Amino acid sequence: MIRSLPLFALAAAFAALPAAAERADREKEIVTVADKWQLDDANKVTTFHGNVVVTQGTMRITAAKLTMREDAQKNKFYVANGSPVTFRQKRDKVEEYVDGEAQRAEFDDRDDVLKLYDRARVKSGANQIAGEFISYDMRRELAEASGAAPGKAAAPESRVKVIILPPKKAPDGDVKPAPGMSLKSDPGKS
Repeated sequence: MIRSLPLFALAAAFAALPAAAERADREKEIVTVADKWQLDDANKVTTFHGNVVVTQGTMRITAAKLTMREDAQKNKFYVANGSPVTFRQKRDKVEEYVDGEAQRAEFDDRDDVLKLYDRARVKSGANQIAGEFISYDMRRELAEASGAAPGKAAAPESRVKVIILPPKKAPDGDVKPAPGMSLKSDPGKS
């Protein structure tokens, strides 16, 4: 049984395009449906094959295959492969979703790092990030995208693309955040 899938749930936080995932999702049950399920209890490996759909609250992940490995300290490492792997989750306190896809996605709950490989894309509202590799370190809130996966040479046409819709000004001159963006104020400044 999969314990908790902060897995891609916090991929929404990655879309950081300063948005956070629906916080209540972490407390909801995880339901996984697939054509086939295998458990290798001796090696602590669980595998779901074929038309895999994982839901937890507003989060939904699809993949062709999902494998979870557990180490002796109960840390979990997830690998999802698909054509493509997709995920969707509602942003916290906003009527908007974060969507993403990649050919392969990995999540290590030991260090809370999400990695998306091969034609990776994450979109929140009109804002999006695309590249061959996207990584998000949830603890350090550090995102990185590149035109090639680590250890691979980038093809000449392989580049990172980031689209951010600028905030719009209201008639009174106040800045209103664009869809998918949030504005934070510094209480120390007026």
